[in-house]
Amino acid sequence: MTPDDPAPRPGPALRTEALEELLVERGLVDRAVMDGFVRTYEQDVGPLNGATVVARAWTDPDYREWLLRDGTAAIASLGFTGPQGEYMVVLEQTAEVHHVVVCTLCSCYPWPVLGLPPSWYKDPAYRARVVREPRTVLGEMGLDLPPERRIEVWDSSAEVRYLTLPRRPAGTGGLMPDELAALVTRDAMVGVAGVGAP
Repeated sequence: MTPDDPAPRPGPALRTEALEELLVERGLVDRAVMDGFVRTYEQDVGPLNGATVVARAWTDPDYREWLLRDGTAAIASLGFTGPQGEYMVVLEQTAEVHHVVVCTLCSCYPWPVLGLPPSWYKDPAYRARVVREPRTVLGEMGLDLPPERRIEVWDSSAEVRYLTLPRRPAGTGGLMPDELAALVTRDAMVGVAGVGAP
């Protein structure tokens, strides 16, 4: 190693682990609390909660109306509450407008209904490009929208989190709510994918 040839820096995972060790060592965080927090969001909450909300909205017009009017209360009524979900706004996909969600500042995300954010959601390239060229980015992610459908990009923040209500696919009139929920993906609720027919 020379001044002109510095040693490579440790990767993000190693630096994160070192930071965690330092915080625990100084008594600033409790490792058991941190482990429990991660376990909760890995095992107990996630996209299935959001899919349950969507299926309920697809099958219950009164709930759908409530969800679009007051997303926070309607989602909480199903028991999905917690950090990063204190104020929720639900955006309905229609034939005229398509909504897509981003957090341009960092990675604000509705944990109680979608779990932890995927890596692409946190990627600086997605956060920058989906604002400037949403149709191109969505096409690259496999969602080709007709040119007449307007795209609206919603920027999540510490104050508000967004969930999109996908369009119900044709041919699902006879399905039960749990069967409908199984069709709904995380990406569809962020607005980077649609919901396919069974």
